[in-house]
Amino acid sequence: MTARDERGTHRRHLLRAGLGLALGTPLAGLAGLGTALARGEDLDTPETFRPGEIVESGHRFFGSVSRGLALTVEEAGRRWGEPNGYILGQEGGGAVVAGVRYGEGTLYTRNAGQKNVYWQGPSLGFDIGGDGARTMMLVYNLPNVRDLFRRFGGVDGSAYLVGGFGMTAVVSDRIIVVPIRSGVGARLGINVGYLKFTREATWNPF
Repeated sequence: MTARDERGTHRRHLLRAGLGLALGTPLAGLAGLGTALARGEDLDTPETFRPGEIVESGHRFFGSVSRGLALTVEEAGRRWGEPNGYILGQEGGGAVVAGVRYGEGTLYTRNAGQKNVYWQGPSLGFDIGGDGARTMMLVYNLPNVRDLFRRFGGVDGSAYLVGGFGMTAVVSDRIIVVPIRSGVGARLGINVGYLKFTREATWNPF
């Protein structure tokens, strides 16, 4: 092999090495993407919130610093871990044993943005009369924002009441939504029913 041939071979080796370095990171990224998709992971899955962040947001929303709220969030964390979304909104309802409720608010996530949401649903429990309340809802195991828009049934034995705040839970597949209501609205927490989340307001609770 001549000196010229050796220089040509060396140049081709350098070009291949440079091409490998240039493509290595993107290809690795594509490989990682393929692995995530193969495992069924959603790249838009919201990240979780720490309990302190939830309590701070709740204090601003409810307009007072309440130990009851902190204890309620702590109890929710003990049962279900850290939420990866939460809803702040208002709802109203009425009942004579059987009843109905309507609400609207905003879903907050750490890395998937904010979304206006509406909810409605029937209830069955120890209620007579009507009420309105500010409501915080903690959302657990939400794969994607769009997966919130479905029906969630009540979880037996999930009622929890402390310091003027009521907490219950509704579930669909692995997604858990935990409404936390203050004041007279807390009484709705002992009801059995379901919530239907929609993108637009509707009068149909079913």
